[in-house]
Amino acid sequence: MRKILIIDDEPEIRELLKEVFERKGYEAAVASGGKEGIKLYNESPADVVIMDIMMPDKDGFETMRDIKSDFPDANIIAISGGSAINAEKYKELLEHYGVKYTFQKPVGYKKLIAAIEDLCGQ
Repeated sequence: MRKILIIDDEPEIRELLKEVFERKGYEAAVASGGKEGIKLYNESPADVVIMDIMMPDKDGFETMRDIKSDFPDANIIAISGGSAINAEKYKELLEHYGVKYTFQKPVGYKKLIAAIEDLCGQ
């Protein structure tokens, strides 16, 4: 069973994604921010991390850097929302961190699942 770690400061998004992935047969863990997400990943690395870019305690860039420094092969999908933040604007920087997929919220779960399957080689 594939494990997904969802790191997002918005509780509704965390729980919705967790529910969707569990219904699709994935094991899903959630973290409310970067610090908690890094702790969970270090304790039990996930096959894929779905991470918000803008978070208050530790933003997505710092979180990605910290995860990738210890786990260079970690698969990360970046998502971002809000009218002022456009995930595409960060695409080049995210690619520097090894992020293959970047999505703007709201993102359909079918796109996320397709990205997960690609990253996991399914």
